[in-house]
Amino acid sequence: MKLIAEKRSKSDLYDVLRFVRNNGSCTDTLMPRQGILPHDLLHYVVESALPLRHGFLSLVARGADVGQPMEAVHDPVDQYAELEAVQTEAIVAGLQAQLWQGDFDEDAFLDGAAQACHARDKPPFDFTPFDVRSCLYERALALHRQWCAAPYFSTLSLEFSPRAA
Repeated sequence: MKLIAEKRSKSDLYDVLRFVRNNGSCTDTLMPRQGILPHDLLHYVVESALPLRHGFLSLVARGADVGQPMEAVHDPVDQYAELEAVQTEAIVAGLQAQLWQGDFDEDAFLDGAAQACHARDKPPFDFTPFDVRSCLYERALALHRQWCAAPYFSTLSLEFSPRAA
């Protein structure tokens, strides 16, 4: 799936993220400007780096409505769908908090992501085999710099390949 992030004018409060699925169908969403990498682009960082099959982007790539992707994960046959969707959101929120902080505190990140999962009665993602700083935080910073460098009225295109469901 192609992600096309469109940076609008300097005075706009929102930019746009267009999703072009491999079957040619499209959908889009608004991305509020918040001074850091937009939330939906953080999904790109997380879902490209970690073996999650049911995150927001993967669900949209498989045809879920961009406004209600959680409806797509309530599948009694696949018990991991809802778990991974919750874990993905928790990881993205934790990474977003670290970007707001301006420095990476791995313990705070892991604790925040775990607490967000526990709040939804789900176990946290196991980060044991990953270097969290390099595979998430540094990649988020790199994409943030790329997004900031993009001029107004331009687009940034990214390729996303969902993992097999």
